[in-house]
Amino acid sequence: MVKPGLTGLWQISGRSDLEWDESVRLDLRYVENWSLAMDFVILWRTLFAVVRREGAY
Repeated sequence: MVKPGLTGLWQISGRSDLEWDESVRLDLRYVENWSLAMDFVILWRTLFAVVRREGAY
């Protein structure tokens, strides 16, 4: 079983503003295309997503 992480593509791509199927599609994209570089980009973009607070309900 995969446990949710602190961040991911759907968290930095719209969070609660996304439809459920879109968030699943983004999670699958992450799993299928994983790389260390992508993890660093996600972490970097997470900082801005938290500051903007968009889509956080």
